[in-house]
Amino acid sequence: METIIHPALCSKIPDFKAGVIFYQDIEVGPSPQMLKGRLQLFQESLYFDLAEKELTDFPGISEWRHVFKAAGTNPSRYRPAHEALYRRIKKQNYISPVHSAIDLNNFFSLKYEVPIGIYDSSQIEGNVSIKIGDEYDEYAGLNGRINSMQKMITASDEKGCFGSPFVDSERTKVTESTKQAIQIIYLAPSISLEKGQLLTESLMNMFIGIHGGTATCHIIHC
Repeated sequence: METIIHPALCSKIPDFKAGVIFYQDIEVGPSPQMLKGRLQLFQESLYFDLAEKELTDFPGISEWRHVFKAAGTNPSRYRPAHEALYRRIKKQNYISPVHSAIDLNNFFSLKYEVPIGIYDSSQIEGNVSIKIGDEYDEYAGLNGRINSMQKMITASDEKGCFGSPFVDSERTKVTESTKQAIQIIYLAPSISLEKGQLLTESLMNMFIGIHGGTATCHIIHC
């Protein structure tokens, strides 16, 4: 499976880049207490930070709002996924544990202020293209709605779109039955390739430490 960035996306966001991790033979299940504890403590700490700061004071939120605007998306109507998590925490509506893969995704998304998607590879056909969606691109999302991807950054395979920095799809969601997965870290365009690689490797190593299996990763960029 190859993952590429569509030229039309690069024309709008020339510094666009993403970390891509491929996992094999993983075991997804209830999160270990260590992960649940770190996720809870981080949210509690963030809540106090949010009491003293505006959301746009966080560089990762501010930058991703600009990314959405550059792609043609209204970030006040369609919020980047990590911003939506921050808004929940600001209201003290803390994120509850789901399972180990989602909980780790949420932890790193909060920590590094970036959207992160994880997808069941067995539900993906062919290569993956990260692009800006058109009027025909839509999917049933994890938010319980049919989501149009028109003028939005989205990941697509031969079956159609399945993920985005806004919301991911039901089709490719990771469950406790998932054995192979692809994780896309939608990096801040301002990050260097070297720092993006280190961030991606850090996430990959912690994921493998919890889930077992094997993994490879790389950075794709315009």
